[in-house]
Amino acid sequence: MPVLMEKQKDIFFEEDDLPYEEDILRNPYSVKCWLRYLEFKKLASRNVVNMIYERALKELPGSYKLWYNYLKLRRRQVKGKCINDPAVEDVCNAHERALVFMHKMPRIWLDYCQFLMDQCRITKTRRTCDKALRALPITQHYRIWPLYLKFAKMYDLPESAVRIYRRNLKLQKENTEDYIEYLKSIDWLDEAAKRLVNIIDDDSYISKEGKSKHQLWNELCELVAKNPDKVTSLKIEPIIRQGLKRYTDQIGVLWNSMADYYIRGGHFERARDIYEESIETVLTVRDFTQVFDAYAEFEKNVIGAKIQTMEETGASEEDDLDLELRLARLENLMDRRLLLLNSVLLRQNPHNVHEWHKRVTLFKDKPREIINTYTEAVQTVDPKLATGKPHTLWVDFAKFYEKAGQIEDARVIFDKAVKVPYKHVDDLASVWCEWAEMEIRHDHFDEALKLMQKVTAPPTRKVSYHDESETVQDRVHKSLKVWSLYADLEESFGTFKTCKAVYDRIIELRIATPQIIINYGLFLEENNYFEEAFKGYEKGIALFKWPNVYDIWNTYLVKFIERYGGTKLERARDLFEQCLENCPEKFAKAIFLLYAKLEEEHGLARHAMAVYDRATKAVLPEERYEMFNVYIKRAAEIYGVTYTRPIYEKALEVLPDEQAREMCIRFADLERKLGEIDRARAIYSHASQICDPRVAPNFWQVWKEFEIKHGNEDTVREMLRIKRSVQAMYNTQVNFMSSQMLAAAAGSKGDNPESTDDMKRLEEKAKQLAEESLRDQPKPDKNILFVRSNTTDEELGEMTKTTNPDEINIDSDFSSDEDENVEEVQVQHVPTEVFGGLAPEEED
Repeated sequence: MPVLMEKQKDIFFEEDDLPYEEDILRNPYSVKCWLRYLEFKKLASRNVVNMIYERALKELPGSYKLWYNYLKLRRRQVKGKCINDPAVEDVCNAHERALVFMHKMPRIWLDYCQFLMDQCRITKTRRTCDKALRALPITQHYRIWPLYLKFAKMYDLPESAVRIYRRNLKLQKENTEDYIEYLKSIDWLDEAAKRLVNIIDDDSYISKEGKSKHQLWNELCELVAKNPDKVTSLKIEPIIRQGLKRYTDQIGVLWNSMADYYIRGGHFERARDIYEESIETVLTVRDFTQVFDAYAEFEKNVIGAKIQTMEETGASEEDDLDLELRLARLENLMDRRLLLLNSVLLRQNPHNVHEWHKRVTLFKDKPREIINTYTEAVQTVDPKLATGKPHTLWVDFAKFYEKAGQIEDARVIFDKAVKVPYKHVDDLASVWCEWAEMEIRHDHFDEALKLMQKVTAPPTRKVSYHDESETVQDRVHKSLKVWSLYADLEESFGTFKTCKAVYDRIIELRIATPQIIINYGLFLEENNYFEEAFKGYEKGIALFKWPNVYDIWNTYLVKFIERYGGTKLERARDLFEQCLENCPEKFAKAIFLLYAKLEEEHGLARHAMAVYDRATKAVLPEERYEMFNVYIKRAAEIYGVTYTRPIYEKALEVLPDEQAREMCIRFADLERKLGEIDRARAIYSHASQICDPRVAPNFWQVWKEFEIKHGNEDTVREMLRIKRSVQAMYNTQVNFMSSQMLAAAAGSKGDNPESTDDMKRLEEKAKQLAEESLRDQPKPDKNILFVRSNTTDEELGEMTKTTNPDEINIDSDFSSDEDENVEEVQVQHVPTEVFGGLAPEEED
């Protein structure tokens, strides 16, 4: 039964509420008691819960928790109802009452504003937001503004929204970009441009969206250029020109924006002036390409628009003239493209010699322009900073006059060119040489010689050629290029005495090259001054060291032998010994061969053999085999083949295994031809120790063929035994390497329990290597035929009839050892050379 309270007769409660009512009567100012009561009654009717909240808030009007939960409940209760419903107004009144006490709580303000926004009550929402901003401290305004700005952009009220944004920007300048975007959306472009200029000029501004000042500049240029009729409060040209100075990496875009501004405004001539100015000032090819393409597109569009107008309205004579003028402008622009591009590159680097030459090429068939270009080039290019060879500008300038037949003007250019302070002496020397060659082309030989005498005249004081502090004009007298041309001129047009003086002066200045020395010697030889030529070679030899002196020595020795042959043999020998004293291995071979040839033709064979013997030690290791071949060949021709035995033996000691193997085969073949079968067999046996059957099967094939022809079953078995032992030796080396690997692995692992698995793997690997080596053994060829040595035909017949109890079964032996089948023994005639002095007398 509901019970009527005495104090508040309009409040009803049930018996279950009594404990909570008593609790709040005892503790009317305890928030927890009220919250417990509310939690208990949360399923009760709306009015009951609201009444409890009102009672609690009457006792505790300053409780944020009660107000927050109460307002949240009231908003939920009216959600979805019409905004004209009285309950909605009651909720608003509840919020107003709450804000009397909770005006410092931003959460209450936010919920109230959002509630009003949801009701679309524009004026009340705006006023409530303003109240919130006035009531809250400025440090909490950042919580209100996002909702306020969102509300400002919800409705098409640009004036109110702009005023709200302006107030916000006084506190939060970083929202300027959002403001600009909003202004663009409502088409207030003049205000947007002003704001963009402000943030670009403000160095302390940091873009919230991460945009750089450069990107903001681009936005401003694009905005102003595309809307010249809407942006009226700004002067576009000063703004963009300021950007041209500040942002040099986007010059092309900024110039195009300025021109686009005038084009959209209908000022075509001004736009054309802007384009012309831009292509004359840009510094990069990229910017030039952007501007030029835009300029060409503009001219094409103007022509297209004119043609379309003429088609629509009819063409008059004045229209035809205007169209012709515009077409001529476009054609002139396209013709100037390469020249304009060259100008861009020269503005980048005015000291680029190559680009100046290209510019001259572009002015072909225009002599006046070419002269002006050359004049500007030689005045602009600083030789110290030049890229390329600056002297070529002067030379080509003079050649231009020369081709026009103006020799005197060309001389004036050359005379100015030789006074220019070049960076390198070689540049000045080239100018002098070109001047002299021009005089030669016009048969002014005396003038050329005078020029060379002038340039080679030494200065009054001693100057070092490599002293950078001195001018190139003071150092050019030591230029080899100048002296070489001078020497050639004297050889062609001077006297013997003057030419010799020039060469002597070159040697005296110590600027000669080996080629100069050789030319000097050839010049003296042509004039039959042989001893003078040899003296010149010796001067050159004294100037240079190995390997530069090689060509001089080679020429000197060849010329000396040609001149004197064997008449001055001792002098020639001294020259060769002097040459070989410090000769590197790389150049020794040719000198030794020449020396040996001298001894063979004019000296003693014994000396020639000694020279060959020295050569085998002095040449490069890779050339020794070839040197031994020459030595053996010459020794055989001079002394006979028997003399080559010690040479072969020495070669086997010196040469590496591969070449020694070839030498052994040749040595054994020589002994076989001489009938020394045992010596040949001993050579094969000696060489077998360096012949792995897997690597050198050819050697064993040759030995086998030798034994087939000249041996017997004993020698063949010995050969096979050696082969097996060599095979085993190389297999043992493989196993030894495997064991070293095992030992190294065991040492590195130590007591690690995982090392046993690694040991097993290594053992398996070693076993696999051994099996592969056995598998790789070459199988001997079948059908081996044997010949018994030191037996006559009669004895051979008797042996076939009698049985020998100690006879070895060859078939079984070969099948067990080498798995070979031996056919029936074939009888061959034994050469008498095998027996030597024991050969039987031939019967009649």
